[in-house]
Amino acid sequence: MESFLFQASVFLGAAVIAVPIAARLGLGSVLGYLAAGLIIGPGLGLIEHTEDIRHFAEFGVVMMLFLIGLELEPRALWDMRHRLIGLGGLQITLTTLAIMVATLAIGQWYKPLATWQTALAVGLIVALSSTAIVLQTLSEKGLMQTSGGRSTFSVLLTQDIAVIPMLIALPLLAAAPAVTLSQDGSIRRPSDIAADAHHGMSLVDGLPGWGVALVMLAMVAAIILAGIYGARPLFRFIHAARLPEMFTAVALLIVVGIGFLMNLVGLSAALGTFLAGVVLANSEFRHELESDIEPFKGLLLGLFFITVGAGIDVERLFKEPAVIMAAALAVILIKGVVLFVLGRAFGLRKRGLWLFTLGLAQAGEFGFVLTSFALGQSVLTQGLADRLLLVIALSMMITPLLFLIFDFVAKRYEERGETRAPDKIDAQGPVIVAGIGRFGQIVTRLVQSSGYPTVVLDHDMGTIQLMRRFGYRGFFGDPTRPELLHAAGIENAKVLVAALDDAKANTKLVAYARRLRPDLHIIARARDRTHVFLLYKVGANDIVREMFDSSLRAGRYVLENMGMSEYEAAIAEETFYHHDRQTLRELASLWDPSMPASENHAYVDRARELEKELETALYTALEERAKAEKGAA
Repeated sequence: MESFLFQASVFLGAAVIAVPIAARLGLGSVLGYLAAGLIIGPGLGLIEHTEDIRHFAEFGVVMMLFLIGLELEPRALWDMRHRLIGLGGLQITLTTLAIMVATLAIGQWYKPLATWQTALAVGLIVALSSTAIVLQTLSEKGLMQTSGGRSTFSVLLTQDIAVIPMLIALPLLAAAPAVTLSQDGSIRRPSDIAADAHHGMSLVDGLPGWGVALVMLAMVAAIILAGIYGARPLFRFIHAARLPEMFTAVALLIVVGIGFLMNLVGLSAALGTFLAGVVLANSEFRHELESDIEPFKGLLLGLFFITVGAGIDVERLFKEPAVIMAAALAVILIKGVVLFVLGRAFGLRKRGLWLFTLGLAQAGEFGFVLTSFALGQSVLTQGLADRLLLVIALSMMITPLLFLIFDFVAKRYEERGETRAPDKIDAQGPVIVAGIGRFGQIVTRLVQSSGYPTVVLDHDMGTIQLMRRFGYRGFFGDPTRPELLHAAGIENAKVLVAALDDAKANTKLVAYARRLRPDLHIIARARDRTHVFLLYKVGANDIVREMFDSSLRAGRYVLENMGMSEYEAAIAEETFYHHDRQTLRELASLWDPSMPASENHAYVDRARELEKELETALYTALEERAKAEKGAA
C-alpha cells in the first residue's frame, strides 16, 4: 500500500509541477507530461517498471476515442470514408514501403535489418502515429475541425483500425517459424495475443479463421445494437435514481466493459469504444457522458505520457546518441515527406498541409505494442527491439516541438494576410447558429444544454478555437456564403439564429435564408431600432436587440430601489416589453430607409404618440394592480 501511495504521489507531484510550467512557456501539456516522466524516471530513478502502469494508462487513449466518437454522427463518419480508405490507407502503405526501403539500405551495415521480413516489420511499426499526443494537442489548440485537423484524425482512425491486420501479418514474417506456431501447428492469431494478455480469457481461442472473423463481427454488431436499443433505457433508469455518481459509474462501465469485450475477441479496445461513441452521438445523454468521462480521460492520458517519458532508456541513448537520434529524425523526415505529398494530392494547402505533415510525422504508442509482439514472435532481435522502442519514444517526445514549428508557420501565414480556408462541415442539425460571439454563445449554451444539436458557424477563428476549448463544437467560415449554409444543412434546419456582430452581414444572411427557405424560422440579432426595421423587411421572424433585455432588467432594478415592490417593478417591465414590441411593428411600416428617421415626419409623430401611450399603459397597469390588492384585502 505504501509503495502504491508513493508512486501515486510521485506521478501527481511531477505532473502538478511540470505541466503548468510547460503550459506557461507555451510548450503545451504533452511536453510537460513527457518531461515529468523523464525527470522522475531516468533522471531521479523514482519510478521503475512502467509497463504495467502504461497498460493501465492506455485507457486514456480509449476514453479519448470514445469522446471523439460522441462528437461524430454515423452520417459524418460515412462522409469521411474516402479519407479513411484513401488518405489513411495510402499513408500506411506508402510510409511502410518507404521505411522498408530505408531499413534495407541500412541493413547493408547493420545485419539485423538485412532481411525484407525485418524491414517490413519495422515499416509497419513506425507507419503508425501517436493518437494520444496528436489528438490531445489538436484539442488543446482548437484545430480538430480545421481541414488539416480532420485529415489528421482520419489517418489516425485508419491507423488504429490497421493495427488488427498488422497483428495478423507480423507472425507470418517470423524468422523462426516454430515460435509462431501453437502446439497444434496452427499460426498464432491476434486472439492468441488477447488470450495471453488476459490469462486465457478469450472467446476465439482455438477457433478456425472463419470462426474468429464471425465472432469479431458479432461482437461489433452487438455493441452497435446495444448502443442503439439499450443505451436510452439504461440512462433513463439511472436518471430515475437521482444519483449523479451513478452516471459516472455507468459511463466508466461503458468504456471499460466494451474495452474488455473487444479484447476478448482480439480487437482494439479503442476501436470498440469509438464505435460506441458514434452510436451514442445522437443520444440526449451525450453531454452527460462527456462531462463524466472527460476528467478520467485527462488524468489517464497524462499518466500515459509520463510513463512514455519515464520509459526512455537513457543509458542506451547515451551510449549511441548519434545513431538513435539520427534514426528518430529519419523516421520523422521520411514520414513527413510522404505526408506532405499525400496532403497536396488530397487538396490540403498552406496551414492545413503543414498541420497534417508535422502532426503525423512521429511514431506512435501502438508501436510499443507491435514491437513487443514482434519480439515475442522472433521477427525482431532483442537489440533491435530495444533500439526501436527508444526511437519510437524519442519521436513522440519531439512531436510537441513539431507543433511549435507549425505554430510558427501558421503565424507567418497570418502575417502575410493570407485568407484561411473554411472548415469542412460534416455535421447538420435542426438549429444553425451563425455567429458565436457574446450573443450567440448564450443561445448555443442554452439550446445545447437542453438537448438540441446545433451547428455553429463563425468567421472569427479565435472565437471558434476558444469555444472548442470549452467543449463547444464550431466551424470556421463566413456564414453568409451559400455553400457554407448548404453544408450546414440549411435545407432541412428548423431554426436559424442570425447572431453575427456585423449588422450588414447579419441582414444579408437573413435575406438569403428567407429567399432560400420561406418556411424557415429565423431569429435575428439586431444592433438598434434601425437594424430591427431592416431585419423585418428582409424576413426575420423574431428579432432581439442586443441590449434590450438586459436594459429592461436594469430598469426594473432601478424601480425596485426607488420604492416599487418587486411585483410592481415586474409589471412595469412586462408592460414596457409588450408595448415596445407593438411600437416597433407600427413604426416599421412608417420607416423609410432612404431618409434619416429624424426627417421622416410621419415616423416622428407616431413615435411621440406611442410614447404617450406607453405612459398611459404603465399607469393603467399599476392602477389595476393596486385595485386588485384592495379587492383582495
